[in-house]
Amino acid sequence: MLDRDGQIRPVWQHLIDSLGHMSEAELHERFARADRYLRDAGVFYRSYGGQGSSERNWPISHIPVLIDGKEWEKVSAGLVQRAELMEKIVADIYGDNMLVREGIVPPALIASNPEFLRPLVGVKPANGHYLHFCSFEIGRGPDGNWWVLADRTQAPSGAGFALENRVATTRAFSDIYAESHVHRLASFFGAFRNALQAHKKSPDDRIAVLTPGPANETYFEHAYIARYLGFMLLEGEDLTVVNDKVMVRTVAGLKPLGVLWRRLDASYADPLELNQNSHIGTPGMVQALRAGSVTIVNALGSGVLETRALLAFTPTICRRLLGEDLKLPSIATWWCGQKTERQHVADNFERMVIGPAYSCAPFFDDNGQSVLGVRRKGTKASIEEWLASEGNRLVGQEVVTLSTTPAYVDGKLRPRPMSLRVFAARTEKGWQIMPGGFARIGSGDDVAAIAMQAGGSAADVWIVSDKPVERQTLLPPEESFSRNMPGSLPSRAADNLYWLGRYIERAEGALRILRSWNMRYAESADPDQPLLADVTRYLKSIDMDMAKAVPEPLIRNIDSAIYSASNIRDRFSPDGWLALNDLAKTAKRFHEAVQAGDDAAHAMTVLLRKLAGFAGLVHENMYRFTGWRFLSIGRYLERGLHMTRLLGHMSGPDAPDGALDMLLEIGDSVMTHRRRYNVNTARLTVTDLLALDPLNPRSVLFQLNEIRTEVEQLPHPYGTGQMSALDREAMRLHSGLAVMTPEAMNEEIYRKLETEMEKLSDLIGQTYFG
Repeated sequence: MLDRDGQIRPVWQHLIDSLGHMSEAELHERFARADRYLRDAGVFYRSYGGQGSSERNWPISHIPVLIDGKEWEKVSAGLVQRAELMEKIVADIYGDNMLVREGIVPPALIASNPEFLRPLVGVKPANGHYLHFCSFEIGRGPDGNWWVLADRTQAPSGAGFALENRVATTRAFSDIYAESHVHRLASFFGAFRNALQAHKKSPDDRIAVLTPGPANETYFEHAYIARYLGFMLLEGEDLTVVNDKVMVRTVAGLKPLGVLWRRLDASYADPLELNQNSHIGTPGMVQALRAGSVTIVNALGSGVLETRALLAFTPTICRRLLGEDLKLPSIATWWCGQKTERQHVADNFERMVIGPAYSCAPFFDDNGQSVLGVRRKGTKASIEEWLASEGNRLVGQEVVTLSTTPAYVDGKLRPRPMSLRVFAARTEKGWQIMPGGFARIGSGDDVAAIAMQAGGSAADVWIVSDKPVERQTLLPPEESFSRNMPGSLPSRAADNLYWLGRYIERAEGALRILRSWNMRYAESADPDQPLLADVTRYLKSIDMDMAKAVPEPLIRNIDSAIYSASNIRDRFSPDGWLALNDLAKTAKRFHEAVQAGDDAAHAMTVLLRKLAGFAGLVHENMYRFTGWRFLSIGRYLERGLHMTRLLGHMSGPDAPDGALDMLLEIGDSVMTHRRRYNVNTARLTVTDLLALDPLNPRSVLFQLNEIRTEVEQLPHPYGTGQMSALDREAMRLHSGLAVMTPEAMNEEIYRKLETEMEKLSDLIGQTYFG
């Protein structure tokens, strides 16, 4: 922010002046708006520690990093050159191998690298390019010069977080942002999306983001990017290779996939030819690449470029391959693979040490390579021992002191070290650099604290122009558009939607029973009275432990619903996600504090209202296509099972007094019964209303009718044109119950109906989820 004379740089002046006119209360209110947006959007970061992994709120540093547009032009030119250089290097490594043959790169640097994938040697990408999307860690020294700290070509993360940082920061500083001529990010993503569209060999080919799954630390970003660009979000199990072509398993059968933007490490992509221990890959993926039937972004094996030791040879490689010097230098690096190089490092050790408080020590980088780094307050006497013990694997790297950027800490702007992750995308017009990026801000003076896992935070990056910038969007011009129907639903997504519906309805059914039980317990305070004891036995039969007023199994049902929803984040609205998480947090709070009786009955009512809010969001806002049908079928089937079991248990001749009234209460049909029947509650009237009434949305027959209707609208994956086994079974179940009379319904009929509905669920899974 400050120049050599301690004056505020012009690019920062407007922001600092604006901040100076704000009170501390106003600043906190602005920051709270940004935090609220990130919470509501469900942005999280998965951190890892001794106790395993956990999700934590996205650690945003609210003050953006500002860079002058003219300065950024020079940085962008250097990164475009570097991206093209990386392309030529990886093409040589898997192609002619000229760099090793001419002695420019040591053979061991490539051959012993775990990211060098031998099955890919000689396999040329279908579109002719290995790299399509890269990122670069860059830092600026106190003298203002920019350096490349690391190259990211494996599966670069952070682009989605850069988008979310931008949205959150503009929520806090919308007025300042609008006046600051900040370059927008939409054009960068739009150009990349168009480039991927152009790689499709057929109009029917799909484009997808390949994710390792919800357990990955950046899974939120995978889902966000897929939703933002309109691509499918897939896992390895969603894919299969048939006749050397990658296909997506969908509820309408196998569909071709033309472009795959992978976000998992290359060695895990194919357990057949690469890492045989991978459970997240797709067998045959490498063979599909040999056949040229699919484009993978970035090409498998491109992670070899992330090797830090390669930085030592980048200047020479650039002159050999591009005929020019690097425009943006790398951090100074030594390859200590030979004795002469080890001696060179030892001789220059004093130059590698920054100040008397620092010393060199080896550590392991992301690729498992030993790197000579800098540690505080160590001893430099053991440098030769380190070099000798680490042998050919050792890489020496000079540490660059990073410049600082303002961060708001304890009510003041304080300097914190900063590095930038900048993104490059191959477009139809060549490499394009994102006008901004993802800044990592240190939590203290120590450079090591920049890492997110070490407590670092993230900031938006504003590239500021001296004139107004064009407002761009991913939407097409208003005068021309085409209506694209939603793509085929992946089988795994359908499976998760179906079980999301079932878990939500299972939780609601349990809540209704528990509320009725606690309302009666509040009146009598006797859990052993016949009706309460009978209902307790029923709850135990469905694994609902009553040790606490808000039982643990109820919490697990809600958590299972959230897990199913987390697997389809790209298809799940932020409002729906927020409603589900709010339900879970409230239920867990009640689980710890609520007592049986009136207190618990009130708690159940609160939870039912929150569930009704989620159901309303789904019903009112979810697009009526295949995914909605599977979610609805799951809800109808679970509600039908819930009511069938209850009727079989509580409507028989041996049911305790009050059971029928409680049944009507659980079925939310007390008022309807009073209007429909001019008699007191009786077994036949309750059976007619809750089992056989086609207009009661709580009756079993209503659920079977809705299931039959939705099943008829599902795609037929086998394409025979005939009624499927699922269609026939849904129709048979509905028709069989529709012709029944209340007098004929008994415990045996209910038990048989429950078994047949469970078989119907199995048939749905066999037809669409297998």
